[in-house]
Amino acid sequence: MPQPKLYESAAQRQKAYRARKSASVHREPTGAALPQEDSTGGGDEAAQRCPDGQRQDLDTAAPSIPGATDLAAVAPRIESVPAAAASSQIAQSIGNEGAAAFSLSPLVLQSGGSSGGESAARRFLEFFTVTIRNPHTRRAYYRAASALLDFCEERGLRELGQIQPMMVAAFIETRTGQKSAPTVKQELAAIRQMFDYLVTGHVVEVNPAAAVRGPRYSVQKGKTPVLAREDARHLLGSIPTTYIYKEGNAEKTAPNLVGLRDRALIALMIFSFARVGAVTKLSVGDYQQNGKKFSIGLKEKGGKFHELPVHHLAEEYLDAYLKASGIEEQKRTPLFRTSRGRSGRLSDKGMTSSDVLYMVKRRAAAAGLPGSTCCHTFRGTGITAYLENGGTVENAQAIASHADPRTTRLYDRRSDKITLTEIERIQL
Repeated sequence: MPQPKLYESAAQRQKAYRARKSASVHREPTGAALPQEDSTGGGDEAAQRCPDGQRQDLDTAAPSIPGATDLAAVAPRIESVPAAAASSQIAQSIGNEGAAAFSLSPLVLQSGGSSGGESAARRFLEFFTVTIRNPHTRRAYYRAASALLDFCEERGLRELGQIQPMMVAAFIETRTGQKSAPTVKQELAAIRQMFDYLVTGHVVEVNPAAAVRGPRYSVQKGKTPVLAREDARHLLGSIPTTYIYKEGNAEKTAPNLVGLRDRALIALMIFSFARVGAVTKLSVGDYQQNGKKFSIGLKEKGGKFHELPVHHLAEEYLDAYLKASGIEEQKRTPLFRTSRGRSGRLSDKGMTSSDVLYMVKRRAAAAGLPGSTCCHTFRGTGITAYLENGGTVENAQAIASHADPRTTRLYDRRSDKITLTEIERIQL
C-alpha cells in the first residue's frame, strides 16, 4: 500500500496540490471553489508543532473503491489505512478538485479519543461522510472546518482538545472581517455541529463553539438579481432555435438543438420557480401528461417531490425541444443534456448546475443583460412577475416549495419600482 505524503508546511501542501491540479488535464469541472490553504506557515515551525504526522492526502492514502457512492464501503477502508478518508467520490464532493485536494489537519491526526472511544480521524471523517447527505452542504462545512483547523494550527495548537472557546471566537472575529455575515454564520453552525459530533464520539470533552456568538444579520429583501418581465421575454426570444445550412445551391433550415434546450430550460425555471438543482435532476419521464395538461415532477432539496402543472409557454418550448431531439420515449434518461463540443448534437450525459450557469451567463451576455444574471435570477423573476399579476404570497410559497413565507417575500421585488419612482420625484 502506498505511503501517504507528508508536508512540512501549508506552503508545501499548496504547492503539491497545484502541481497535481496542473497535471490533471482531463479533470471535469465540479463547481464550487476550493478552500485556499494558508501559505504563511514556516516549515521548521510546522515541523516542531507536528513532527510525526502532517496532513495526509487521500489520493495517496488509499486506492479508490469501486461503487464509491456506497457509504458502507468507507468503514473497512478507515480501519485498514491510518487516518485515511472516504471514497474518492465522497472526497470529491468535499473538495473541488476531488481527493487530490482533500487532506487531514495535523490537529486531527494527533488527537486521540478517550478510552474506548473512536479515533479522532475516523470520527472527523464520519461527520462529513455519514451525517451530511447533501454534497453542497458537505463541501461548505468542510471548508469551514478546514479554515478553523488551519487557523488553530498557525497559532501552535497540536490537538483538537486544545481548541478553546476564545480561539473559536477569535477565528469568527477574523472571518467577520473577511467574509459576509451569512457566510460567517454558516461557518459557525458547521463548526458547532462538527464539535457536537466529536463530543458524542468522546474525541473532545466539550464543544468549544457552543457559546460563541456569530455576527448579527437581518434581511428584508434578497440579493438575488431579478430581471424585469420585458428583459426575461427578450432573453427567451434572443436564443436561436434554428440554423441555416446550404445543400447544393439551396439554403435550408434545421432545428438548433442547443438553442431549443436552453430556451426550454430557462423557461421552465421562470414559470415553475424551480431551483437549478431540481431542473438538472429531471428525466424525460418526469415531464408527463396529466389529463389534458402536462405536469413536471421536481425533486427538490431535502428529498421533497414537488409536482406542478406546466405553464403553456414552457410546455410549448419543452415539446419543441423533445420533438427536435427525438428523446420523447427515453423516459429514464436526462431531460436536459450536454452538447457534444461545438457539433450542435446532444450527448447522453445530463447537465450539471455548473453547466447551466455557464449557459445562462453566455445567453445573458448575448442578450445584453447584466453579468450578474444567474440561475437563481429566474426563480426571483418568476415569483416577482407572478405577484405583479395579482398572485398571492401563499400560492407563490406553494409553487416555490418554500417552508416559510418569509423566504418567498425575499424574492418579491415589486417595491423596487415604487422606490425608484418616488426617488425620481426629488427635483432641484
